Amino acid sequence: MEELVWLIPALPLLGFVLLVLGGRRLGEPGAGYLATTMVAGSFIATVLVFVGLLGKDAEERLFEQTLFEWIPAGDFSVDVGFLADPLSITMALFITGISSLIHLYAIAYMHGDKDFSKFFVYMNLFVFSMLMLVLGDNLLITFLGWEGVGTCSYLLISFWFTDEANATAGKKAFVTNRVGDWGFMVATLLAFFTFGSINYGEMFSGADGMATSTATAITLLLLVGAAGKSAQFPLYLWLPDAMAGPTPVSALIHAATMVTGGVYLLTRVNPIIAEASSVAPDVIAWIGLFTALFAASIAVAQADIKKVLAYSTVSQLGFMFVAVGSGVYVAAIFHMVTHAFFKALLFLGAGSVIHGMDDEQDMEYYGGLRKFMPITAATMVVGWLAIAGVPPFSGFWSKDEILLGAYENNVVAWVLLLIAAILTAFYMSRLIFLTFFGERRWSDGDPEAHAAADEPVADDGARSFHPHEPSPLMWVPLVVLAGLALLGGLLNLPFTGDTKILEQWLEPSLFGNEHIATSGAAGKWTLAIMSIVAAVIGVIGAAAVYIRRRVDKSVVEQPILQDAWMVDDTVTSFMGGPGRKSFELVSWFDRTVIDGAVNGTAAVVRHGGLVLRRLQTGFVRSYAVGVGGGAVALLVYFLFRTTF
Repeated sequence: MEELVWLIPALPLLGFVLLVLGGRRLGEPGAGYLATTMVAGSFIATVLVFVGLLGKDAEERLFEQTLFEWIPAGDFSVDVGFLADPLSITMALFITGISSLIHLYAIAYMHGDKDFSKFFVYMNLFVFSMLMLVLGDNLLITFLGWEGVGTCSYLLISFWFTDEANATAGKKAFVTNRVGDWGFMVATLLAFFTFGSINYGEMFSGADGMATSTATAITLLLLVGAAGKSAQFPLYLWLPDAMAGPTPVSALIHAATMVTGGVYLLTRVNPIIAEASSVAPDVIAWIGLFTALFAASIAVAQADIKKVLAYSTVSQLGFMFVAVGSGVYVAAIFHMVTHAFFKALLFLGAGSVIHGMDDEQDMEYYGGLRKFMPITAATMVVGWLAIAGVPPFSGFWSKDEILLGAYENNVVAWVLLLIAAILTAFYMSRLIFLTFFGERRWSDGDPEAHAAADEPVADDGARSFHPHEPSPLMWVPLVVLAGLALLGGLLNLPFTGDTKILEQWLEPSLFGNEHIATSGAAGKWTLAIMSIVAAVIGVIGAAAVYIRRRVDKSVVEQPILQDAWMVDDTVTSFMGGPGRKSFELVSWFDRTVIDGAVNGTAAVVRHGGLVLRRLQTGFVRSYAVGVGGGAVALLVYFLFRTTF
């Protein structure tokens, strides 16, 4: 069944082609159902390949399939081929599964949009590109998918491009990712010069004993690419602005797909990281740690519900980078999977709230919505408890594995990461409390209903809304994702070897480079308890500020945090001022000096040709005079040399 691997990306590609040719004719909701069916079919194909690999012994769970030769150029040859192994199939399973749910949700969410069919054209192309990224058997195919998701993210983030802010956000994402792409491209070239191939199998078979400096350079260059795609500091700037896109896009990009590409890439090249200097994984871990803390501190003060989730995504990706840098690759993938479950749930839940509140995204106008949107509230509470790290929800198990790996790698890093975990519980509790609990900071236009309400209503600045649950097409995916967020921890429970299902499954793809925890049972239980305490502190702290109001919220919501530490504003000011002038100077240098030198050389040659042209008269007598004059000149020259 593993031979069906080609079908996994082929179905979304087929959906893209059919929608391009006949999407407008299908219209709404036909185009949405076609796109959803294709992605769901891709999920079924992935399950079949998974079953095929599962039936083999661990050391045989690797299948390479070559479709055709793509680039034959001397010693450089690249085939279009797929690599089906535990790592790529794990990625494909949650990419296609969650994307199917998001597509289903989007059918209702995008109802009435004039470009309904075009939206699903982009969505199917996005899923195809992401699958090429994770299934490619060489760096160039991965890069093809890498660029594909970058292009699709531009199209989807700026989908409502008539709004200038949306168009700008799309361009920002595209340009920022190009910075990271530079690192990926140079790393690919260096890998070819080192191994003579960019095929993963050939690279990894030759990685053992490679020069440490070369392995370090490749790792750090790939880190640049990964930081751009997975929004790590300082290349995170595009992701918060990506909220300009429709909410299904936010869920697709920030949960299961695009932003996980960087973590996947670093995990995929773990044999090269193993040969690199210890500086390389340390840099990965510390960049992830700083990003986790930095983004979490910003999330505690955001008023836009989607901005909170965006900075939360940046922070959680930081946790995954810490795991990769600490050598606990299983924990990184485990948290990637659970994060896909609960973050997709939270984004789609936020979309349900926004839909029910007439497109209002400011949580200052929410409050008390649990009575009006019980399904959305219940499912988002599951997502909240999962990301906060409350047992037995999935996020507790995966985050605890990362904290254990960080502790064994560097105690200081563990302490700082624990603080980030506290902030995570705090800002997610704040989001839930401001949205579903507390006083109603909105009006439904019915004073009698307010008088009969159990909860007080803030009259100052209250706006009129009519919150309601969405259609089943939107809340059914929420229920499914809530179940996954609750039970996802069963994939890798730490109790015995038999319960570490994901660890055993991924073992062939990690080539023995996984760091094995050395802490005893007592130490692990102590760390787990401290992780639980961190989650409780975050929840209680948020309740004290936003439910019991024992602490003024201004203490938490500092202006500098609301302005995201002014990093974005500073970068924008630089790019619009000195940066723009610098770019104009470079442009002038290129036009004047570089192009001037080229054009000047051409002008000299052209002028010389015009001068020499005058000697070509076309008269035989002129040429005879020239020959005779030359002969006389040569005779005089030789006589002169002989005499003197």
